[in-house]
Amino acid sequence: MSILGTRVVRTEDPQFLTRGAVYTDDLTDERLTGALHATFVRSQVAHAKILSVDTEGAKQAPGVVAVYTAADLTDLPPLAPPFPFIAAEFERQWLCTDTVRFVGDAIAVVLTEERYQGEDAAEQVVVDLDVLPAVVGTANAAKDETILFPAAGTNVLAAFGEPAPADFFDGCEVVVEQAVVNQRVAPVPLETRATSAVWGEDGRVTVWCTNQGAQQAKGQIAEWLGLDASLVHLITPDVGGGFGAKIGADPEYALVAHLAKLSGRPVRWTESRSENLTSMLHGRGQDQVVKIGGSRDGKIEAYSLVTDQDGGAYPRIGVVLPTLTMLMTPGTYAFPKVHAQARALATNTTPIGAYRGAGRPEATAAVERAVDLFAAEIGMDPAEVRRINLVPKFDEPHTTAMGATYDSGDYVAALDRALEASGYAGLRAEQKARRERGDARQLGIGISTYVEITGADNGAGTGEEAELEVHADGTATVLTGTSPHGQGHATTWAMLASDQLGIPVEKITVLHGDTDRIPKGGGTMGSRSLQQGGAAVHQAAVELVEVAKKRAAERLEANPDDLIVDLGSASLQVKGTPGVSVSFAELAAEEALMVQTTFTAAAATFPFGAHVAVVETDVESGKATVVRIVTVDDAGTIINPLLAEGQRHGGIAQGVAQALLEEVLYDEDGNPQTSTLADYPFISATELPSFELVEMATPTPMNPLGAKGIGEAGTIGSTPAVQSAVIDSVAHLGVRHVDMPATSMRVWKAVQAAQQTQNGSTN
Repeated sequence: MSILGTRVVRTEDPQFLTRGAVYTDDLTDERLTGALHATFVRSQVAHAKILSVDTEGAKQAPGVVAVYTAADLTDLPPLAPPFPFIAAEFERQWLCTDTVRFVGDAIAVVLTEERYQGEDAAEQVVVDLDVLPAVVGTANAAKDETILFPAAGTNVLAAFGEPAPADFFDGCEVVVEQAVVNQRVAPVPLETRATSAVWGEDGRVTVWCTNQGAQQAKGQIAEWLGLDASLVHLITPDVGGGFGAKIGADPEYALVAHLAKLSGRPVRWTESRSENLTSMLHGRGQDQVVKIGGSRDGKIEAYSLVTDQDGGAYPRIGVVLPTLTMLMTPGTYAFPKVHAQARALATNTTPIGAYRGAGRPEATAAVERAVDLFAAEIGMDPAEVRRINLVPKFDEPHTTAMGATYDSGDYVAALDRALEASGYAGLRAEQKARRERGDARQLGIGISTYVEITGADNGAGTGEEAELEVHADGTATVLTGTSPHGQGHATTWAMLASDQLGIPVEKITVLHGDTDRIPKGGGTMGSRSLQQGGAAVHQAAVELVEVAKKRAAERLEANPDDLIVDLGSASLQVKGTPGVSVSFAELAAEEALMVQTTFTAAAATFPFGAHVAVVETDVESGKATVVRIVTVDDAGTIINPLLAEGQRHGGIAQGVAQALLEEVLYDEDGNPQTSTLADYPFISATELPSFELVEMATPTPMNPLGAKGIGEAGTIGSTPAVQSAVIDSVAHLGVRHVDMPATSMRVWKAVQAAQQTQNGSTN
């Protein structure tokens, strides 16, 4: 029996639960002995001209070794925009020279003997500013009244697509339009950003940092510092969460490495939680307009999505996320006509990056809201409208109107399974009864169907590296280019090797995140790891068996084709003659038994599913409570159900959090209003019901495992389902739409406004 598909407990956990993780801030490497601690002096104003920076007081503070400003970094070129289609004028300085552009922009950095000394010394840096008008929100940015980068002449960082044709909705009986907000959120990883750096006598710099892909981070740091890549050795210790915000490196990491060179000593930096909430890349941040049209029998004929992406003060990954939103605009639906257009704008706020799902959740939230609005307008059950318009089951690739080629799917079956498991008809009956009674606590049922793209080209291609070696003591080592930060790669990759070799999982060590040992790798992002990194390990194990067969054939005086793997003994034996065998360990004792391989996927994959959310809303206070979440998340073949369920749980929780709680807020002057965890709420177990997970698996032909990505699915499906459920709970009171997060105050205001409108029309 294969180990694949079984619930193998995580092999990582005993270490985490006993010794504990070793994060970047925990490092005790002797090369960091005597390290200085970096503290950044960050702007407390969103937009201003810098008149002067006085560091003399800070230099005299206890423990201060050096204070650096932009004037000390003239040997470093500015940070060019990360994509060639962004105008060069949108460049970023390592430390602000003449202008600060968001609260958190770095102006100076203090190096001290002890970390606590840096906090005191940083307060002694006196910055004289001439405050400028702040640009907050995409609507204000689009006016170009105040321009963040005057040389660029505009706040538009990038634009994609064209307006819809004037006749796009001609022939539609019903057309509905709605502005939709997919609010800015903070990643809030358990581990904040951190890095350490030291230069060796050989002229190489070793950098430790928390990230989601060591190889990509190394390349960025080398490029930013103008170094040959061979001069950078990057090591990724244990990572306490990333959620997309730790893809690659941040400029602070490269600057710390440069400061280590300038000071002649190792340098360490770990940001505070408030620094993290205001300076680490945020996610989402889209203002959308959905427009949908069709006939009163439920058939949707045309759908348009226009998006303004808040890019923040400087262009980062967030600038290109609208292209993924555009690609996935039609979602699971077979709309005859689909249109998408987007632009990214600069604002005086923290830059935007990837956040779990990165562009795809925004597309799903938009189209699911649009379908619900259309269903409400024609008075049809939203489940039935979906069923009418879903793409029919397909086994051959299906290409959408936006050019995405879906690999395999059965969206109707996913919807039906979710509805059946939730007892949908019974829920609607209970909802009707509560409405008729006028209960204070009303029931809301929300539905979402989704499809997302995973394993797409992330700049490193659609492939991954793996190395597998069996040792003479019967153990094995896997080297992988993926970078785990909670996903369970050590367990799953060991399972994949064990499935081919028979070596027990507990005897297989998985290593990652050291660019000297593993120079190539795509990292972990975009739900790519299993379908590419795991497939590479599987391929390495298959290739190693073939190498071992050729060597064993000589020893056993047999034809390699007559040899089979006996998984029980981790050996090769002659078919039909069990007593004639040789173990992999014995072969490794004679000569190194190792393979290196690269797996390249045929194409990206498209996981899909359906979620049903049930909420109870107190209409007198607006408080919505999620009482049930029923989900179908089809990610193809499941290697370890335990780990897949864990990924689903985490994603669902984050999706619910965005729907109900999380939102990064700024006032009109660009001051962050959510800079501590006292101000920025995120979900806990007390706000969540037990998740009801329904199984469904549609394998993909794009890799030998048949696996699609699972890491972001829950986030994509749960958010619109919960938002829809909240709106549905008060729809009978006249509420048409509530933006996320559907907080008590926002829901209460929507109910009051609807009732005032109804009373006004009655009067």
